[in-house]
Amino acid sequence: MKKLAPLFIVIAAALWGFDGIVLRPALYSLPVPLVVLVEHALAFLLMLPFLLVEFKELKKLKKGDWGAFAWIAVFGGAIGTMAITKALFYVNFVNLSVVILLQKLQPVFALMLAWLVLKEKLPKKFFGWALLALIAAYFVTFGLQLPNFSTGDKTTAAALFSLLAAFAFGSSTVFSKRGIQKVNFRVGTYLRFGITTLIMFFVVAGTGNLVNFGQITWHQLITFLIIVFSTGGVAIFLYYYGLKSVTASVSTICELSFPLTAIVLEYLIRGNMLSLPQWAGAIVLGYSIYRVAKLKEGREQNGESGIKNQEFGTMN
Repeated sequence: MKKLAPLFIVIAAALWGFDGIVLRPALYSLPVPLVVLVEHALAFLLMLPFLLVEFKELKKLKKGDWGAFAWIAVFGGAIGTMAITKALFYVNFVNLSVVILLQKLQPVFALMLAWLVLKEKLPKKFFGWALLALIAAYFVTFGLQLPNFSTGDKTTAAALFSLLAAFAFGSSTVFSKRGIQKVNFRVGTYLRFGITTLIMFFVVAGTGNLVNFGQITWHQLITFLIIVFSTGGVAIFLYYYGLKSVTASVSTICELSFPLTAIVLEYLIRGNMLSLPQWAGAIVLGYSIYRVAKLKEGREQNGESGIKNQEFGTMN
């Protein structure tokens, strides 16, 4: 199953792409902090009985471990989710190009933090395939065209929120790897949703959005439940399961399946046809993700220790 670990991350990221194109548009009328609170709170309420069963696992966590989960909740759960949701709301889920382009900066932040925080030693080949994946991701989004930033203030704001989301999710990838070092992926998921729920409650209360709970329609409530059982809780379970067996650096490249999924769904649902350069970029992107995963697997089989899961001493 460890050999399939990168695949679980790819599937989780693809579910996030499905979320942005298919599910989240139904929540457009609600305040962004409220959306993030409700989706995390519903998931955590369903997870709470399972957390109580494994409550003894929490005794394994030291101060540094709790700090890692706090970072995950603040940046990956709260700031990252609010930022990407706000970016999509700004462009009304239509002009996704700028949002997706800047989201691709996530690996840059993650690789930098993986080197600084986790002390991951990466072979030169890794950077070659990672760079190729980023270039291919650009062509998936834009083909041979240049990005258009002249569509108004909302697009500019969306770009800034996307950049913030890229940093938040990139750093969360690194600290997620740090956080689940001593506990299983299930407990890691419970803590991520639980702490994020607590943070978002104070955010929603502080922004005066608690009164907007009454605005949630039955259709939106069903959408929230679908998110919990697919692109929310289930996707994070799959993601953490895969992350237990791969490095943060490999994970962040696998997560590029998010923009690939978004572009494909744009075509299937809205009829936006991909050009030949975009299809070529999609093929190269998929192959780059595959080679990064195989590179890690090959190093393990050869007994090399350049990329390993125990390099967390500086955080203890």
